Amino acid sequence: MDIELYMQTVGQRARAASRAMARADTGAKNTALRAIAAAIRREADTLLAANAEDVAAARAAGLEPAMLDRLTLTAKGVAAMAEGVEQVAALADPIGEVNDLKFRPSGIQVGRMRVPLGVIGIIYEARPNVTADAAALCLKSGNAAILRGGSEAIRCNRAIAALVHEGLAAAGLPADAVQVIDTTNRAAVGHLITMREYVDVIVPRGGKGLISRLLAEARVPMIQHLDGNCHVYLEEEADPNKALKIVENAKTQRYGTCNTTESLLVDRAVAAMLLPSVAHMLTHKGVEIRGCAETCALVANAVPASEDDYYAEFLAPVISVKVVAGIDEAIAHINQYSSHHTDAIVTDNHPKAMRFLREVDSASVMINASTRFADGFEYGLGAEIGISTDKIHARGPVGLNGLTSEKWIVLGDGHVRG
Repeated sequence: MDIELYMQTVGQRARAASRAMARADTGAKNTALRAIAAAIRREADTLLAANAEDVAAARAAGLEPAMLDRLTLTAKGVAAMAEGVEQVAALADPIGEVNDLKFRPSGIQVGRMRVPLGVIGIIYEARPNVTADAAALCLKSGNAAILRGGSEAIRCNRAIAALVHEGLAAAGLPADAVQVIDTTNRAAVGHLITMREYVDVIVPRGGKGLISRLLAEARVPMIQHLDGNCHVYLEEEADPNKALKIVENAKTQRYGTCNTTESLLVDRAVAAMLLPSVAHMLTHKGVEIRGCAETCALVANAVPASEDDYYAEFLAPVISVKVVAGIDEAIAHINQYSSHHTDAIVTDNHPKAMRFLREVDSASVMINASTRFADGFEYGLGAEIGISTDKIHARGPVGLNGLTSEKWIVLGDGHVRG
């Protein structure tokens, strides 16, 4: 295959399809989405079989456990995929919405209209559900999508793509509105991230290696997410039962997700009371504790943490723990070491909780809740195309509005400027 020619063709088709998608009405888009969801449910066994082949090949190739976890689909996961697509269909269509329309002294009306971004390239690793989520969100927001999944999920991604095309055909929308790159050649990524004439924005979902490469090579603007070093801070007025429950869920529900807690901070005033029980729960679940000197003094099986451990996204049953002097040190630690993804405080002190919300510089900040809630589905976005740690355009879970822009509109009746 001539990769450059192939990618140029994909780009040209996507650009043409984006024009059709920008003018597609809400009814057609929702018809396509409902048909895609129905096809996913109907072909659940086919998707699971394709995924099983992907997982077997990945395991034989020595893929690390966190990536295997992300790659694996279950019957429940397929059902959630279909439900996510249906939720996107149920969401209000943002395209064409006019905001802040006001008369100016000159007599003209000025406002802003929400419009699609155009062609969105999504580059992701492992998770095949991203194929359905990204297709649904791009479709509903009037964009064309070029999806480049990881080679480890190629069989399942192809199977999902066929169902997406079935849904597009049912609604009379162009098949090229969603294209899954049908090659595992890494050179395809290099072309995708530099095709400014065809691609308007890149959304990467993957590890630091992928993101570092894109930051160095991309010429197309990106909505980026580096990693997920999420924190839970147990403040001195934390309810012990809430603290234990939240840390258990935030760290141990799943190890391979970007909203899993990787760092635990404990107020010195309550460390002797809270840390032993929390550490016992974590150890019982098989989590290795890497802590500061005070942590190691309170937890017999803790090992000394390095400076790098406080920056780490482990994606594994490992957690860094630090005892802090109070909320000032906690906020400073988080703002220095976190990846600005999601951070939570457990406390019954309302003023301190509000300080935490205001001063922690992350895309999602939580009070008395598990970091695992940082998710487009949980936030009511239907599905998400990723979680952005950028500060410009989109931040946090990126749903429909994050895949749109605004343009200024002016309404006149023969008005001219004096």
